[in-house]
Amino acid sequence: MIKSQYYKIYKPYGYLSQFINHQNKRRNKKLLSELFDLSKDVMAVGRLDEKSEGLLLLTTDGKFSNHITSSNFEKEYHVMVDGIITPEIIEELKTGVEISVEGKPYKTKACKAEILEDTSHISERFVRDERHGITTWLSITLTEGKFRQVRKMTAKVGLPTLRLVRVRIGDYKLDRMKPGEILPISY
Repeated sequence: MIKSQYYKIYKPYGYLSQFINHQNKRRNKKLLSELFDLSKDVMAVGRLDEKSEGLLLLTTDGKFSNHITSSNFEKEYHVMVDGIITPEIIEELKTGVEISVEGKPYKTKACKAEILEDTSHISERFVRDERHGITTWLSITLTEGKFRQVRKMTAKVGLPTLRLVRVRIGDYKLDRMKPGEILPISY
């Protein structure tokens, strides 16, 4: 019997969270297989959209994948937004905001949210010139994961997301990994 494999990676900005492209309309997209030479049985646990970056778990173990995606594991995101975050905005995010999911109104569950003062753990990446306005960072921790949920939440409170980095899934942390880095993990 082949032993299951488990990894954590720092998915860089601009890559899809998949190894094989099954869609014609996404023919020219960057895939994880361009970065990592892994077994064809390795799959991403959950997703990060193309414009998001950070922690992504990979495995050959379907039970592990199902366990992570079907349980209420906390997922923590560090988010650069366009504008200034106020205590009122933090409270609004914490209690839940109404977003659209599959064309229907959806009230997000209560979550953890706070202003992020120290971003030294996040790899530098140019987003935009400072003359285009003030940006601030916040931390949002969710136990759910609707399509583009964090981006929709920050847009709803008037602060569009400029950069989104997932830093934690349950006890698995990005720590000080760099974009494109891979490390084996245990389960």
